[in-house]
Amino acid sequence: MPFKETCVDEETMRFISACLKNEANMTERCEAFGISRDWGYELLRRFRADGPAGLVPRSKAPHHHGRAMPAAVAAAILRLRCEWPSWGPKKLRAELARREPGVDWPAHSTIGDLLRREGLSEPRKRRRRPVPVTQSFAPVRAPNDLWCIDFKGWFRTRDGKRCDPLTLTDADSRFLLACRIVEPTAEGVHPVVERALREHGLPLAIRSDNGPPFASTGAGGLNAPAGHWVKLGIRLERTDPGSPQQNGRHERMHGTLKDETAKPPADTPVAQQVAFDRFRHTFNQVRPHEALGQETPASRYTPSTRTYPDRIEEPTYDPEHAVRRVRTNGTIKWGGELVFLSEALIGEPVGIAETLTGDWIVRFADIQLGYIDRRTKKLRHFAPARPGRRKAHNEQAENTVSYVSRQ
Repeated sequence: MPFKETCVDEETMRFISACLKNEANMTERCEAFGISRDWGYELLRRFRADGPAGLVPRSKAPHHHGRAMPAAVAAAILRLRCEWPSWGPKKLRAELARREPGVDWPAHSTIGDLLRREGLSEPRKRRRRPVPVTQSFAPVRAPNDLWCIDFKGWFRTRDGKRCDPLTLTDADSRFLLACRIVEPTAEGVHPVVERALREHGLPLAIRSDNGPPFASTGAGGLNAPAGHWVKLGIRLERTDPGSPQQNGRHERMHGTLKDETAKPPADTPVAQQVAFDRFRHTFNQVRPHEALGQETPASRYTPSTRTYPDRIEEPTYDPEHAVRRVRTNGTIKWGGELVFLSEALIGEPVGIAETLTGDWIVRFADIQLGYIDRRTKKLRHFAPARPGRRKAHNEQAENTVSYVSRQ
């Protein structure tokens, strides 16, 4: 009968013993133990070569894999990884294919296995992704449809100085337009954005958060830089409080910026700015981007066709609006009363239109600042958009009537 699973070793030794005693011929011995003649001869050969150790079960895996990665290819991958320690398999493969297109580079999954075997990669922790928030943001289809702006979280350089990096990117191409250490104030932000606007042209929109220095808690959330962008014909997009996923592309870039320039920080702010400048060049010109098909942001980005104007025009309003100019104290005269709007709009014209409820909507260009209550003659400004409040905001704006009661 065939060997039993529970006593294979014992049956094997009995077979070898029978062979050594020359009990019957090989065919009869194999039939008696229920094995093939080929397997019988193989067992006898192994025993004569290695003794009892030769009868231990052996792996059937090949000694050399027919499709193993060539040593030269593996060495090239590891060299590039050492050159760019933060790059993953997809970026490494794209850069290798760009440098040596004639080589049959392995798949990115195979490259990932190599990095793990060499101790150069660790699995990422799973993070719970937030549920997407519906927001009336315009679609992004081409460069300069949307620029994203924010401050990366501040940190200190080794000399103890505070460092606040302001970053500005193009949402479509991921091109890093600016990365400068400035004061986190409207005065610090304005020159950096102004330089980018003059160098690259005007985007259709700029997306930021709802807080200073990009916005205020006043009428329409406007401050001086935001009001200037509106006059240039740039639409303002504001993310909801506590919703960084609404500016996810920009936040993802911040993660890479931190890993490659601030771990550890530089000795001084000047040295840290040098690191930021070097990162900006690498991010735009060298580093492949997965969302761009492993191309670089610079290969996709083109300057805007909307060039910076020689003269910035004031906003204009249709005949349905009464026009008032904001005084030096931030107020306008309406209904015989001084109504405070915003010091950010001093000297600017605003449009006022009556609503179906009898209140008056106040606008600066296409920004709704709030409405003047017909009873109190005070401005009730629209706060920065928050989840659940956008609907009420839009309903109020849509209730504008087609005539103006001149006050």
